[in-house]
Amino acid sequence: MATVAQQVIGVDLGGTAIKLGRFAQAGQCLTSVTVPTPQPSTPAAVIEAIAAAIDAIDPNREAAAIGVGTPGPADVTGRIARVAINMAGWHDVPIADLLEAKTDRPVTVANDADCAGLGEAWLGAGRNFSDMLMLTLGTGVGGAIILDGKLFVGRTGTAGELGLMTLNPDGPPCNSGNRGSLEQYCSVQAIERETGLAPAALFDQAKAGDEHAIAFWQTYGRWLGAGIASLAYVFTPEAVILGGGISAAADLFLPTTLAELEIRVLPTSRDGMQVLVAELGNQAGMVGAARLALQRHG
Repeated sequence: MATVAQQVIGVDLGGTAIKLGRFAQAGQCLTSVTVPTPQPSTPAAVIEAIAAAIDAIDPNREAAAIGVGTPGPADVTGRIARVAINMAGWHDVPIADLLEAKTDRPVTVANDADCAGLGEAWLGAGRNFSDMLMLTLGTGVGGAIILDGKLFVGRTGTAGELGLMTLNPDGPPCNSGNRGSLEQYCSVQAIERETGLAPAALFDQAKAGDEHAIAFWQTYGRWLGAGIASLAYVFTPEAVILGGGISAAADLFLPTTLAELEIRVLPTSRDGMQVLVAELGNQAGMVGAARLALQRHG
């Protein structure tokens, strides 16, 4: 049985559901629960729901610290949720202070994509690497930078927005104010804009031999490869991990992505670099939040 100091709780806060797990130091998930996100999802209601769920999975208060992943940027100290996407009234919410007052345990906060990257680095596809990047290919494109096993968030806490890097200065407008960002070519919304179809439908069509669908996924792979090429020159990672729902179609686009990297990136900047599909699915954020708590308070 893990001792008190060896256990932590990871919380993955989403717009519709909150996932929580209690973890031992070596990564075993001892117990977990998913609860609906309160609607409206005001900070007070969400904090109350998280605290109640923590009581449920840790009735004996065995966990020594709590990590929380939020759908938006956190501040560099890991205390404040600066914005939470699709949640009401979330602007500079001192979530760590509020949750510490409810649970009487130290709390650290990070962006949910950052937590997913930490999770994959700890127990998933990135577990054998010290320096890796993660791209979450979903409604948008999120990112995480792991250097020497630690999350890199930059001087203000907002580094790692890899999906907002520019691929085409004259491309489609992005919610960030940019144009032609990686997100505008490699997200669910980009696929639907370009094809009128959801990724799952395009996946099925390509698997059935539809030439247009196959060609689309090859084009998708080229755009993704161009984005990863720029990241490779900056970070020279050991691995790039692809998560999010679109990663399920990796068989259809990854060969083209790898071919683009061969063309675009000098061998010296991609020596040994692997591009891998994430392994933890929708558990990655919860796992990474627990890892965050261990690194900060373990």
